[in-house]
Amino acid sequence: MRRGSAQTRRRICIPSYAKRAGMSLPDYSDLYARFRQCSAASTDSRQPQSNTLFFALNGPSFRGATFAPQALAQGARYAVVDDAAVAALDPARYVLVPDTLEALQQLALHHRRQLTMPVVAITGSNGKTTTKELVYAVLSRRFRVQYTRGNLNNHIGVPLTLLSIDAAQHDIAVVEMGANHQGEIAFLCGLAEPSHGLITNIGKAHLEGFGGAEGVAKGKGEMFRYLAASGGTAFVNTADARIPGIAEAVAQRVSYPNPTDTYPAALLAADPHVSLQLFDGTQVEARITGAYNFPNLAAAAAVGAHFGVPTADIAAGLAGYDPTNNRSQLVRTSRNEVILDAYNANPSSMAAAVTSLAARPGDNARKAVLLADMFELGEESAAEHQALGELIAEQGFGTVVLIGPEMQRAVQPGFQHFITKDEAAAWLQAHPLQNQQVLVKGSRGMGLETLMQLL
Repeated sequence: MRRGSAQTRRRICIPSYAKRAGMSLPDYSDLYARFRQCSAASTDSRQPQSNTLFFALNGPSFRGATFAPQALAQGARYAVVDDAAVAALDPARYVLVPDTLEALQQLALHHRRQLTMPVVAITGSNGKTTTKELVYAVLSRRFRVQYTRGNLNNHIGVPLTLLSIDAAQHDIAVVEMGANHQGEIAFLCGLAEPSHGLITNIGKAHLEGFGGAEGVAKGKGEMFRYLAASGGTAFVNTADARIPGIAEAVAQRVSYPNPTDTYPAALLAADPHVSLQLFDGTQVEARITGAYNFPNLAAAAAVGAHFGVPTADIAAGLAGYDPTNNRSQLVRTSRNEVILDAYNANPSSMAAAVTSLAARPGDNARKAVLLADMFELGEESAAEHQALGELIAEQGFGTVVLIGPEMQRAVQPGFQHFITKDEAAAWLQAHPLQNQQVLVKGSRGMGLETLMQLL
């Protein structure tokens, strides 16, 4: 499922405060009893449906109930639909509800309230998926951990993650939360009811939906406001000057990575991989590149230490994490050393990646950047792309290839610019890069990882 239209996004954020204010939930006991008979919840009829509870969600151009018979035929035990005619086909296997999305979300909340384990929520402008996976790598050294798989971090993915938690099989849950507008983190916290929360950083991401940089800070801060009201614990990244102030209202705080924090850490090196020193002096070399990942590693160490993971296991978890998801991957091809960071991009992460490449040993004239459009910047797009171009020009890279219509704003003398990725690919074939350090980064929709075969 895609995140959905603006209309869908607005609708999902309305009920959260009312529910947190003490309103009773609808009676989901019958649906929950059926869920307990199933092995998992599902929303995609194209996937295997072995004993699942299938939710027939609606999209901008389709009705989910249309696919419910297919899901049952493929092995789903029950199908939750909002179409009475479809439900009448087999009342024993169809569950009729007014709104299938709300049923999924409220079932997830009902299930969450049966759990007594810690639930650690992670959000932020950059690095939340990497941090989530690092936290899992550390906690799983000593605990049975369920965590967000892939990028299931929205109003559909979070409920699915919650419903995948099994009290008999898991000790801790780690839930990633993404957002592109104010109110969304508050809504997701209302579903997941986290006991602990972590904001990786606050940067220039989704400016269009949040209404500017201040809107981003307010939106991400919704997690700490929830923890303050619920008596939870906040993990506070003091390396981001905006976060400590947002966390002040939370009574229980665990800070990192500065020297006076609860769990200090120090960056030792970032070439080719990040090396850091933990709070007790233990030194760790990770397999992840980029100095901007140091706070993410320090965050995972702080979470692990808070939950009593021995330092040796924390170090082993950090050192053992091997990124394979187009995020901060260091890939050595037959011709170049490539930093593949093509999963997403915004002004903050772009600037960090560009300056990190420039800081790496070696002549910048032997370094190259392949960068593509940054999405969801709204009225700030032109200015942010222009500022990025000026930053790139200051580094003196030998090759600069920019891709996409918005990147035209970033063009400086000597830069190569192409509207489409195919045009850029043709140029790379005619001008192959050799023995260079190459940064590849752009928003997810640009799909820059497909250019790796030319590098």
